Amino acid sequence: SQAGTVTYENASTIENSNGETLVMGRNMKLIIRDDAGEERASHKLGYGTKLFVKEGGKVSRGDKLFEWDPYTLPIIAEKTGQVKYIDLVSGIAVRDETDEATGMTQKIVMDWRAAPKGNELKPEILLVDADGEPVRNEAGNPVTYPMSVDAILSVEEGQDIKAGDVVARIPREGAKTKDITGGLPRVAELFEARRPKDHAIIAECDGYVRFGKDYKNKRRITIEPTVEGMEPVEYMVPKGKHIPVQEGDFVQKGDYIMDGNPAPHDILAILGVEALADYMIDEVQDVYRLQGVKINDKHIEVIVRQMLQKWEIDESGDTTLLKGEHLDKAEFDAVNEKIMAKGGRPATGAPILLGITKASLQTRSFISAASFQETTRVLTEASVQGKRDKLVGLKENVIVGRLIPAGTGGATARVRRIAAERDNVVIEARREEAEAAAALAAPVDDYVGGDEFDTLVETPESRDE
Repeated sequence: SQAGTVTYENASTIENSNGETLVMGRNMKLIIRDDAGEERASHKLGYGTKLFVKEGGKVSRGDKLFEWDPYTLPIIAEKTGQVKYIDLVSGIAVRDETDEATGMTQKIVMDWRAAPKGNELKPEILLVDADGEPVRNEAGNPVTYPMSVDAILSVEEGQDIKAGDVVARIPREGAKTKDITGGLPRVAELFEARRPKDHAIIAECDGYVRFGKDYKNKRRITIEPTVEGMEPVEYMVPKGKHIPVQEGDFVQKGDYIMDGNPAPHDILAILGVEALADYMIDEVQDVYRLQGVKINDKHIEVIVRQMLQKWEIDESGDTTLLKGEHLDKAEFDAVNEKIMAKGGRPATGAPILLGITKASLQTRSFISAASFQETTRVLTEASVQGKRDKLVGLKENVIVGRLIPAGTGGATARVRRIAAERDNVVIEARREEAEAAAALAAPVDDYVGGDEFDTLVETPESRDE
């Protein structure tokens, strides 16, 4: 897309027997810089991507930089050796499938856990040397490739392979239906903030991957943080799922340990609000763009803002809030301002993600909530708690038939407020004048008998006498 010089970040590549350069790392980036060294473009390179340009090479607009297979995810041998199948038993863990169109037979890994004693199997491909000893990588671990369900084996038992050759391919799931109806459930899933089935697992911190002891049909993955004093983080991944990381790999905060759609709650907790907003906008736009529908980002941003309006209290500080309580960001800030003005410790909290149905039922206005869903429940709760509706939003003002606080209605409300403030100033001044007059008149009041001064504005002082 841009002309310049190619540089690689976190480079990890291997050359296969055909002389092609393949990406072996998970965090590798291709950056194009101009003559001044400024970054012009950057591309994240996925595992198994084939590179066509060398580090430091010059490229011009329209040059092909890299390509990858969009339909399958390859598993690439990092060392040269001989293939040895482990637990890849034909009929239990592997089935032969013949393609009717080409007549070619391929071996496909099937779900071995359903078979009797299947839980004890750990299907994987091991690389051995000429003496039958396992080939070891730089960390000293044997080079093995655990197989996931539906993986297509590209090598035979006993075959000699070179570093960079493809050992197996994992098909990527394509969209089942091509029209908008296939995409709308995905949009609903995003806006309702549901956790997707078999969602991706995201690394919570930078660290090194360690595989622990398996538990039932889950595999235990631990990340040992690089920061001292931090506890290692454990994840349980179902067996049969493809894990794109290996023992000893370095992962960064936010990297995927298991492929799939990530849960939006995890993105919010680990990467923050901005990353979540970017993710939501991209995912929703993907569905609509596929149909050629153009939607401005601001519409999705407004919805995401409503989904993120609540905060959860982590530490209450010197406030009256409780740990785990959910409240609006505006209320949270107001409470903290009051406490800090008194010199106390403010409460700490973090934003939480609510689905749009839940978010609209948890608005501060009970009239607005009642107009949406579960009307009786909302109204009974409001009456039991003695709630007051300040009519701040649009819906509640429409329902009670007032001018909405937007556009000229908002201006009217603002003018009213200013007028009320001015009136208060005038009323206050008059009251003070009246009090002063009453104070002057009070001694005379007793002398005359009080008839002439009954018309004065009554103040608390004059009444007491």
